[in-house]
Amino acid sequence: MNALAARGLRFTYPDGTPALEGIDLTIEMGERVAILGPNGAGKSTLLSLLAGLREPAGGEVSYFGTDEPADELRDRIAHCPQAPADYLFNASVREDLEYGPAQLSIDRRDAEQRVDALAAEFDLESLLEKPPFRLSGGEQRRAALAAALAVEPDLLLLDEPVTDVDAGHRETILDALDARHEAGATIVVSTPDADLVPHVADRVVLLDRTGAVVRDGPVRAVLTDGDILRDVGVSPPQLVDAFQRAGVEDPPLTVEEASERLQDGSRT
Repeated sequence: MNALAARGLRFTYPDGTPALEGIDLTIEMGERVAILGPNGAGKSTLLSLLAGLREPAGGEVSYFGTDEPADELRDRIAHCPQAPADYLFNASVREDLEYGPAQLSIDRRDAEQRVDALAAEFDLESLLEKPPFRLSGGEQRRAALAAALAVEPDLLLLDEPVTDVDAGHRETILDALDARHEAGATIVVSTPDADLVPHVADRVVLLDRTGAVVRDGPVRAVLTDGDILRDVGVSPPQLVDAFQRAGVEDPPLTVEEASERLQDGSRT
């Protein structure tokens, strides 16, 4: 069963500028998908359309093989915008984490347990009583993601989820996404950063500057095609580029993969 299916999705900005033209996209339950493209390609717009937060100029999006609109599925769909402050609107971080479960009438004790667990997972325990506007950008990012996860969604739509996050907390977020994926969640991440993609996705939907899909395929196939990445304005992953320049036809996608290959080579 699919988690979402977009057919002929179009969007035009108020000034008449087209952003997306005829996007067809199906994402199956349990997939991890990256929407990759240069700045201005319409990634954030596409993600908000997939989340049902904007009205398309044409086309439609369906969810979980049903005809139910996104508004009726808020217990199953969560969206984190590019600006995390847009997701944080209560008086304290704690209240933001409590908000989603409260809207779904989740038992108070269960909701409190979720908030406590998420605060520990995302290193927010010392920040729970703070107003969100007093947090740093990285702290806001962690708080927004934790708030989205508080409803335990089946479909998670994340816009640049590690921007402004320090190295240690970046790993915290990546570990959290891995855990949700292993539990069965479908994860869609938009990013201009090809280096991030192998850590969050198994499939890449590549957009060009006009917002058109120019490639849709497995991570390795897309990220090792430096010509098409450069054509659309995306820098290839640094590791991939370095190994390809050294003449390696099948370069590693991550430092971990490169280390494993080097260790294997040293044993032979």
